[in-house]
Amino acid sequence: MSKIASVADLSGQNLPGFDATTDYWQAIVTEAELSQSPLPPYAKSYPARLPDGRYLLLPLRGMPTADGSAPDRCVASLIANQASMEVVEQLALHMAQGAGAHDFDVVMGLPTLGLAFAPLVAKQLGHSRYVPLGYSRKYWYRDELSEPVSSITTPGKGKLLYIDPNQLGLIAGKRVLVVDDAVSSGTTMVSGLKLLERCGAEVAAIAVAMRQGTQWQQKLVRADGSTIPVVAAYDCPRMERRADGWWPESP
Repeated sequence: MSKIASVADLSGQNLPGFDATTDYWQAIVTEAELSQSPLPPYAKSYPARLPDGRYLLLPLRGMPTADGSAPDRCVASLIANQASMEVVEQLALHMAQGAGAHDFDVVMGLPTLGLAFAPLVAKQLGHSRYVPLGYSRKYWYRDELSEPVSSITTPGKGKLLYIDPNQLGLIAGKRVLVVDDAVSSGTTMVSGLKLLERCGAEVAAIAVAMRQGTQWQQKLVRADGSTIPVVAAYDCPRMERRADGWWPESP
């Protein structure tokens, strides 16, 4: 047997229940062009409906289980830096259209995949720049301007969210629109909100490409208890396995 893995093996095509993502996120299609029903049950992909009535097909990814057994929960996946530029631009347009109803001074992008959308959203809204947060610590960064972070797709500890101290003046005392690729559990977003609060900024609204499930709703609130508006290009449920395929989770 050859010790050299085939391209199919490496791409994930031979993994049961998973599609290689080479062809995903590359086009937005009409319902007539959609390769599957927009209704459940779903097999390997989820058709996310956009505000203009078109669809973006997303691959399903099983959530890991403690004992390594077959997953009974899954989520739809969007990897913005693997998507076509046209798809990213169209999603950013929908995000900007939703965010335009809110009053803010500056656009801020969360790493990593939120930085694919933040400059496009800012430009659509008439801003000439945006403020990026990052995970990479430069030698002039300050520990007090960082916040621990984890996410549903990148579990583990030890990652910190930073702002460049030289850009602190751009957000201190300002109303901020926070841009990310998705919100699901809300954990990553909460870390960003904590860092912004420490920087003296007020979060006016959040714009994401994908709102996934509902777990984030109770977490994204201000210190006074008011809800932070979250606009999105589309909504996507978390899903559970049933006998005939994947269905949106029961409430």
